[in-house]
Amino acid sequence: MNDWFEAEQHVERAQMLSESQRFAEALEEIDAALATNPHNPSWQAHRGYLLEELDRFEEAAGAYETSLSFEPEDADVTVALAHVLTRLHRLPQALDLLEELAKRHPQFEPAYCHRIAVYAELGRHDQAEEMFYLAQTLDDSCPQCFFHMGASLAARGEFDRAVFCWKRVLELDSDAIGVRQRIAQAFRAQNKLDQARDYYLREWREDPGNTDLLYEMAEMAMDAGDAAGAGAKLMQIVELEPDREDAFFALAKSWLARQDGQKALQALEKAKALAEDTSELRGFEQCMGEALLLLGRPTEARELLEKAAEKETDPLRAQLLLGACLLALEKPEAAADVFRRVLAKDESNFVAHQQLAVCLMRLGKVDSGVKHALAALTAKPDFTPAMSVTAYGFLRQGRWQEARGMLRRSLGKDPSPRDLKQLDAQVRKYRIRSCLRGLANLFKISYWRRSN
Repeated sequence: MNDWFEAEQHVERAQMLSESQRFAEALEEIDAALATNPHNPSWQAHRGYLLEELDRFEEAAGAYETSLSFEPEDADVTVALAHVLTRLHRLPQALDLLEELAKRHPQFEPAYCHRIAVYAELGRHDQAEEMFYLAQTLDDSCPQCFFHMGASLAARGEFDRAVFCWKRVLELDSDAIGVRQRIAQAFRAQNKLDQARDYYLREWREDPGNTDLLYEMAEMAMDAGDAAGAGAKLMQIVELEPDREDAFFALAKSWLARQDGQKALQALEKAKALAEDTSELRGFEQCMGEALLLLGRPTEARELLEKAAEKETDPLRAQLLLGACLLALEKPEAAADVFRRVLAKDESNFVAHQQLAVCLMRLGKVDSGVKHALAALTAKPDFTPAMSVTAYGFLRQGRWQEARGMLRRSLGKDPSPRDLKQLDAQVRKYRIRSCLRGLANLFKISYWRRSN
């Protein structure tokens, strides 16, 4: 009799611990109770719930199955088992359970609601929508139905309808976690970044400490060209979870975007130390090569960039970096070949045109270099590096007025670069020399006329 009383006490403590979200301790209490009475279906179901909260889904499925073996008609446990099977991607098994449940209990709305999620996972979206409308006839205010339907619509690219469904979830359950994040993802997919940012921030206020959410926000900031903003969020992640190699790798990319090779290299080395296999970090060699190149270590960068250029991750970007590396190693002929390969795949690549122009001018092929520099400006009229190369080419061709005009245009965009100011000084000197030569010629002509 004492054993049974103690078992009940364990269950009561498990319930209180569950309400406090102390799931691991609650599981110990339930296991202690089940040691006395392993045939209690509600205790087994409670054990399944706790295991599910601890992300131990295989064990949770086993606990729910044990509960149903004692009480096979329990509809709620059947739905719970179907949900876990869906998480385990055992979708046909989950679907069979829910279909059988609907036959036994045709008015039980969850048997329809959860089939929306399963059909969506299977890519059978017409059936998901059909199931949604069947569920609506039984309960038109079920937030889970709208959530699952939103996921199905988003998978089809129908983002406006998906957002409508998820906003309806928030109307029905304002405390729902993860829904604002889904809305943000839908807005981001439509490139509505201000609206996406707003919903990400709302979700962050509801779920502070969610590092996956922060990671998405960092990705969006990088896509928008805000490398500093992305870096700030990634720093938060690595402070909260110092063993996340993906966050360190993304942080390295943010430093590369800010042209800080030293900090990028430090983040890359940390990611490498944490990762079991750097092949899981797509583009690792490319980033490492870029960091070394920024640090003025082109010899070390070359081998990494050659490997990266052979891969399919981002071959054009890797080839551009490899070309720049070869230029830094004073190999303009080899660099020119790399940039020509880029242009063969992307003829409007303005960086490749500009860099090829530099190579050609170093090789003494000024006219060809000017053509590629002008092609870069055709593709991107505000690209200042191409303006400076064009100005230099004009100067070499003796077209000092056009060189001066191009320099004015470039300095108007960015008045700070030292090399442009030096080139401007060269143009001024060239202009003075040209004027002096012109005056000398006039004196010669005047003297010849007077002497004749």
